[in-house]
Amino acid sequence: MAERSRSVFLSYASQDADAARRICDALRAGGIEVWFDQSELRGGDAWDRQIRRQIHDCALFIPIISATTQGREEGYFRREWKLGVDRTHDRSDRRAFLVPVTIDDTRDAEADVPEAFRAVQWTRLPAGETSPAFVARISQLLSPSEPPARADGRAAILPFNQGAAASRRSKLIPLLITLFALLGVGYLALDNFAPSKRTSTSATASLPGEPAATPINEKSIAVLPFIDLSEKHDQEYFSDGLADELLDLLAKTPGLHVIARTSSFSFKGKSDDIPTIAKKLHVANILEGSVRKSGDRLRVTTQLIRAISGEHLWSETYDRELKDVFAVQDEIAAAVVSQLKLKLVPAPQSAAHRTSNIEAYSENLLGREFSNQENLDGWKRAIEAFHRAIALDPNYVAPYDGLALAELYVADEAGDAAGYQRAKDAAAKAVELGPDDPNAYAARGFIRLNITWDWAGAQADFEKALALDPGDARFQQRYGLLLATLGRLPEAIAATTNAIQLDPLQTATWRNLIGCFLFTRDFGGAREAIRRVLEISPESPYLLDALGLLQLLEGNAADALATFRRIDVDAFRLSGIAMAEHTLKEPKASQQALDVLISKYAAVAAYQIGGVYAWRGDKDKAFDWMERAYAQRDEGLANIKIDPMIYSLRSDPRYTALLRKMNLPES
Repeated sequence: MAERSRSVFLSYASQDADAARRICDALRAGGIEVWFDQSELRGGDAWDRQIRRQIHDCALFIPIISATTQGREEGYFRREWKLGVDRTHDRSDRRAFLVPVTIDDTRDAEADVPEAFRAVQWTRLPAGETSPAFVARISQLLSPSEPPARADGRAAILPFNQGAAASRRSKLIPLLITLFALLGVGYLALDNFAPSKRTSTSATASLPGEPAATPINEKSIAVLPFIDLSEKHDQEYFSDGLADELLDLLAKTPGLHVIARTSSFSFKGKSDDIPTIAKKLHVANILEGSVRKSGDRLRVTTQLIRAISGEHLWSETYDRELKDVFAVQDEIAAAVVSQLKLKLVPAPQSAAHRTSNIEAYSENLLGREFSNQENLDGWKRAIEAFHRAIALDPNYVAPYDGLALAELYVADEAGDAAGYQRAKDAAAKAVELGPDDPNAYAARGFIRLNITWDWAGAQADFEKALALDPGDARFQQRYGLLLATLGRLPEAIAATTNAIQLDPLQTATWRNLIGCFLFTRDFGGAREAIRRVLEISPESPYLLDALGLLQLLEGNAADALATFRRIDVDAFRLSGIAMAEHTLKEPKASQQALDVLISKYAAVAAYQIGGVYAWRGDKDKAFDWMERAYAQRDEGLANIKIDPMIYSLRSDPRYTALLRKMNLPES
């Protein structure tokens, strides 16, 4: 390693390697030490300890900018750029460090680059043809003298604009916008397909998941999505899936708090640095890595980082055959827990996510990737992928629980009875093949909760899943939904709190908690929770709906009306406006909104329409629409015991009769 005062790091996209080589050769010819990894580390080693150390120790960082680097948020050069920008925070001498170079007509004003690059002088070296003047400039910047002046008289390198960067980071808070309903929409979208784990704690704070409430657990970790370094960059589903399964495996470690996938993967493609991510997730350690998959070969590079100091506790690269992917996962997990001075305890249910057919494994990962898109097209494509996985290995459990949920979502979109039956069959098969697999029981419990309203069966399944794996955020979330449906609010709040502590950036779980607060009339708790979650997802129609409902319940109908008008989902906006206008004694405006709601959404929003009538005091029409919701199997009806907007119906004998028809407890 060259001494720090004379070393230069070149960062470039692989397509710009020829131009980077010309720059490197010219600088070296001028007696300048250059660290240039033309080929040897552009595979799985690209993000190992050596590159980080080189960027940390170099005196100058030269990012090579071109049309190739634009719009590519996840290239490895982006990570090098981030590390280079991070270095500027630590420099106190204000000498030049960032020296951006463009090799084509890309200009700083419109380029997709970090803000810190814009604050310094750029040099244009077409195709990497390097002038003697540039070599002389670099040599002068490496000297101990003062930095040279620019033609305009200002210093050549401006200090890093921390204010601009902070402003940009504030806009990069993950927007986990997913189609979940708080009240009157039900449970189907209140789930995600990715594993999310670890030990839970009881609800002791006024608002769970608050980072400042408790000190950071030293035995805590977040697994970031692995970078796809495959040649065609078409294996992202595989790199994400491998990290996902590694997270799941680490979560089996007693004493280790592992943040759920939804929260840790929300930083994908963002510019947040390790300390920022760790602070948001309230963890002490971060695991990140990269995957290069080529034919039947696999290269995985991982590194464990101590977040507060940036210290690399451990780093390793694995070059294996693709069929050894599970062995690689085991070795990484064992190394990580060893570094954290814990003991990995393999769980029997892990076998459910393993198969000897590597093609089936890949198809299962692809199905999960499609499912995570959380839209109709994604779920349909997921079903196809899961079926391919099952055809390749009929005894492979993992595709069945994924298939059950995907079939459920697609069937719900179309009201397809045959699809519901396929979902039930897939869940039953998952339990049959995986009697020790918690995911199978959780999938079947979710089917029972939404399709058959088999509350006892759903409870038994969720409790079985939690007995096998008590630290899964999804299981805690679903169990909390069931408990709320049954009217067991304190237990529902506790389970939902546990889910939030495991998955602090999952807005859906927060909305479940808000629903419980609204029903128990804990308006202060609801208000604070809404404020917190709007920071994560500021334009979410479901959170705005929750805010409007809170304002109505607190007697602030004018504010509620303004909030409802901001919602871009018709059913929420119209039902909210109808209720708010009624409270404001504007019956004509209220009826107009309700008429539009009925004309457009009678087939899918019967419960919400009934809710409007209940709020307006028209019990007969409210129960007429509740009966329609029952006939349509409207999932929103599962909120009947906890919806504060229909509280006026609870004293009516027809309410008790409806509970009996739904097999819900009357008290």
